[in-house]
Amino acid sequence: MPSKNIGFSRTIFLSWLDATAALCLRNDDPLVIRQALDPIVGKHLTGVDARRKTIDVLISIWHKSAQLSPLLHADALKLYQEAYVSLDYLWLHYGLTLLYYPLFRHITLAIGQISRIEDTITRDVLKKRIASEFGHLGALDRSVERISASLTDWGILPATKEKSIYKPARNELATDSRDLELWLLACALRAHPAESLPFADLLRLPELFPFRFTANVEDIRSYAYFEIQREGTGWDMVRLSNDVGT
Repeated sequence: MPSKNIGFSRTIFLSWLDATAALCLRNDDPLVIRQALDPIVGKHLTGVDARRKTIDVLISIWHKSAQLSPLLHADALKLYQEAYVSLDYLWLHYGLTLLYYPLFRHITLAIGQISRIEDTITRDVLKKRIASEFGHLGALDRSVERISASLTDWGILPATKEKSIYKPARNELATDSRDLELWLLACALRAHPAESLPFADLLRLPELFPFRFTANVEDIRSYAYFEIQREGTGWDMVRLSNDVGT
């Protein structure tokens, strides 16, 4: 993965994502959104370059992601507006970040895989795992630090009492919205390199480690995001409909 595609190079606070989503509901002009975000981000960041790069990430997640899937982006705005509890917002932030930033998927995938065999994780372990895939790049190391710091702020990778040790929040985030569950699954499948996955594998994707799903195969079958084909092995293979993938 070339460094120019890393992109996610700043720590992103959950409150900033909430503010960005709210602004995108009211306006589709990235310049207007950027101007409104500047004083919000500026409460924590004084440097002009730091603010600019941070706002770039926020706008990429909640505005530019529409270029990858207009349907998923439009539905994210709708679900954000309809959400009954603020915790549901995190599902939307996470899904759009998966959609836009490949490195975010790789890092959360690594966390999910490690958390299946270890209760805790360190950033050094995470850096080594990512470096083994993409090589040792200074920008890559910094992005691992920034993304993991963001996940800590989001409550997904909380710190323990021991210095530099974190405990991934596995299967801790639940929602009463079936639409939100299916939307996040669609984002994960859109970001995945495979065109289709067995239904059981889709629900257990390591990069979705923080979330708890209750959707069943009939929910998937009846939803417009997905198409299901039964293979000779007896597996229900799930793929995205053409409307979601474009």
